[in-house]
Amino acid sequence: MSIFSIGAILVGLSALFGYINHRFIHLPHTIGLVVIALLASLSIIGLDLISPSVQIGQSVSSVLRKIDFNETLMHGMLSFLMFAGALHADFSAIKNSRLTIGVMAVFGTLISTFLIGVSMWFLLGFFELKIPFVWALVFGALISPTDPVAVLSLFKTVNVPESLQAKMTGESLFNDGVGVVLFTVVLAVALAGEGHGSDMGSTEIIKLFFTEVAGGAILGLVAGYIGYRAMHGIDESSLEVLITLALVMVTYSLALSLHMSGPIAMVVAGLFIGNSGVKYAMSEKTKDDVLTFWTLIDEILNSVLFLLIGFEVLIVAESIEYLWFALLAIPVTLFARTLSVTIPIAILSRWETFTTGTVQVLIWGGLRGGIAVALALSLPENKYKYPILTITYGVVLFSIIVQGLTVKPLVKWVVS
Repeated sequence: MSIFSIGAILVGLSALFGYINHRFIHLPHTIGLVVIALLASLSIIGLDLISPSVQIGQSVSSVLRKIDFNETLMHGMLSFLMFAGALHADFSAIKNSRLTIGVMAVFGTLISTFLIGVSMWFLLGFFELKIPFVWALVFGALISPTDPVAVLSLFKTVNVPESLQAKMTGESLFNDGVGVVLFTVVLAVALAGEGHGSDMGSTEIIKLFFTEVAGGAILGLVAGYIGYRAMHGIDESSLEVLITLALVMVTYSLALSLHMSGPIAMVVAGLFIGNSGVKYAMSEKTKDDVLTFWTLIDEILNSVLFLLIGFEVLIVAESIEYLWFALLAIPVTLFARTLSVTIPIAILSRWETFTTGTVQVLIWGGLRGGIAVALALSLPENKYKYPILTITYGVVLFSIIVQGLTVKPLVKWVVS
């Protein structure tokens, strides 16, 4: 099956399921796609159990395996989604909350990673699923960051105060980049411990971390400025749309080649173009065309991504025996999220005033999504991969469906 045929199937199903959801189910668009795709996947599994000779699940799974979820998201879709999210973010509001965003994106992610790693290592060992401590930390690193794609799609259906929205948007945009870098570092340590990589001392770990983070930020700033200067000297909307598209694709490719953080580069470039570029380098027509183009890109890729999340259960079903461990991981991740929010805010409240309900909304609205699943799928083939993947998938489904559907009434209840 060709790439075009696979793309046609995904876009076609996204449109069909989106229509069904809009007409009959009335869930938020992305959550509706996950739910319908999940139900379709479970129906396929049920049919296979009733009539094994049909093997519908095997046929669908073979198509899904041709779509490398990690490669598709982390080395393709994510660049567009991160840029589009940052492009529409309010930079002045994020700047005003930069201390909170920075502390939560870095220290909050580190706190959560450690707490989840320690807790899951102990609990899994207690229930006789023994994994090394460093691999428990790998799970903690991939599940700790809130997913900007999921969080930003949530804000399309929930109204929150501007300052709180800026904190959640900024944290999700930046802690994703920090989380991917942290995952890369911890995974490298885990592989080195198994003899699959060079030994990494503390100096090498710190150097790798800051090269990824600082390098990505600098690359994004330089790329954003180059794009800004190119658009400043012309007034041709179609060309300026093309410049933004080239900016995203070239910069992300460079980041991957230079071992810098692509997500952070996209966030910085998106914030630069979405604020300075829109304000000083675009006419009103160009501004409308650029923002409309990236809104459409965001909507289409979001739809395909959440559809794929629902269908990935067909892959995870092959190690379904580990799914009940997700029931342990869900309260653990929520507890870690609670501490990673309350500790920084308790410290920062001496210098900054927080909207009523900030803690509750940040905790419950910190959704996990496709990035965690993609990172779990990227793990090397070993005996720890499938337990981690299955547990990750269970946590992500709970986050998107349960937290995603209940955060709106929570906001109405706690935010005054």
